[in-house]
Amino acid sequence: MQELTYALITPYSLLRSRTGGIIGRLLNLADLEFVGARMYAPSDKFVDKYAQTVKDEKLDRTLKEALLNYLYDYLRPKNRLGISNRTILLLFKGEGAIETFRHQVLGGLSATASADTVRGTFGDFIGYATGEMGYFEPAVLAPSGPKINRRQLALFAEYAERDGGALEEVIEFPADVKPETTLVILKPENFRRHSSRAGNIIDIFSRSGLYIVGIKLFSFSVAQAEEFYVPLLKIFPESLKENVVERLCSALNQNFDFPISDEIYSEMAELLKKLNAKREFDRIVEYMSGVSPGSIKSPRERQRPGGERCLALLYRGADAVEKIRSILGVTDPGKAAEGTVRSVLGYDMMQNAAHAADSVESAQRERKIIGLWGKDKSEERKIILEYLAQTG
Repeated sequence: MQELTYALITPYSLLRSRTGGIIGRLLNLADLEFVGARMYAPSDKFVDKYAQTVKDEKLDRTLKEALLNYLYDYLRPKNRLGISNRTILLLFKGEGAIETFRHQVLGGLSATASADTVRGTFGDFIGYATGEMGYFEPAVLAPSGPKINRRQLALFAEYAERDGGALEEVIEFPADVKPETTLVILKPENFRRHSSRAGNIIDIFSRSGLYIVGIKLFSFSVAQAEEFYVPLLKIFPESLKENVVERLCSALNQNFDFPISDEIYSEMAELLKKLNAKREFDRIVEYMSGVSPGSIKSPRERQRPGGERCLALLYRGADAVEKIRSILGVTDPGKAAEGTVRSVLGYDMMQNAAHAADSVESAQRERKIIGLWGKDKSEERKIILEYLAQTG
């Protein structure tokens, strides 16, 4: 049957910039549908309730003790490491999702976890000959069976808006640092098949030294995409005019056997530049949403989420905008500096892996459009509650 389950990336994994590797492995290995992502900073109340679900589960005594100690010591706001307790919740859906995740993707909570699983690669388990656990870092937390899966999903729904969302204030910076928050959106080509592309991009961005403070999986509606990219309508007529000239030259030189001056080409391009700009704008909207603006027949259709998925991330720290854009690279992957995201993973001007805000102000405007601003309503909460109602 179709099951909804989760993986929770731990605070230590986030601190050590293992996020991209873990997400890449989850998306690559799991033959499941990726349906949601949200950041949490668990409150003490959440941790206590989550721990109770573990206490009630039938688990190996040593493992249960290690897991409970981990929750109490490292998941609380005030923890033994003295770090931010940011976590990332990832939701997956599919046939037999719980068992698939446990055995094929995450791996066991032990030192013998297979190296091709998430925990085998990113987790740490050191046990003593006495049977006691010396060091325990699971990398991700996940349910051990269907019953606890439901209980823990219900907790995530209950605390989605209290403990989750855009968590810009959970990181403390030195007094002389003025942090910025910027927005990155991983584009649709990263999610059209089960691959590690999205994780690889996040891994490259980890070179920035910035903190991830928000995450959201979403689908643009045509209305959202048009509002998001509307600044391009002012830029495109002039910035793309030279492209119009080149296309006119190519087309007319093949059909006329007399010379046409640059002045005439420029005059024709002037007449066509706005039409061309609108066409290119519509192509971007269609690519990002999966819906052609020209096919829309009603206002309701314009507001409906399209068929393409994007992953939004918030990065926070000093000079966040500049650092992210430098690592992203210029728009054209063919001209991007080696080692940048677009140079490594971009295909062309449209399919260039990711978008990044060009200023703090742009990031704020864009975040409001996609719903990753302030106390936003949690789509993950809705997904969980619908699943629990349908399967209860």
